[in-house]
Amino acid sequence: MRSGGKGGQNVNKVESGVRMVHVPTGISVRCTQERSQSLNKSLALKMIKERLVVVMQEQRAKEVAEIRGDLVDASWGQQIRNYVLHPYKMVKASDLEK
Repeated sequence: MRSGGKGGQNVNKVESGVRMVHVPTGISVRCTQERSQSLNKSLALKMIKERLVVVMQEQRAKEVAEIRGDLVDASWGQQIRNYVLHPYKMVKASDLEK
């Protein structure tokens, strides 16, 4: 795969571009920024790692959201109130159940 950009004849005769595919996830990256293939390879590997980190963070956030469930907004009037009546009798107001 040929690189693009400046470089004159070098761009036309040297194939230094790199395309990498992460097989388990199917993420593909193409790097043609540098003149040397080894630099392009290291840049492509770095880009794949960055994308994998993003995918893992999204999966982790989704797992945490499943565990937490629906979050209840703790704004005014949403709290559970406790009342203590005279002969020590505890009463909970359950206004949240509708």
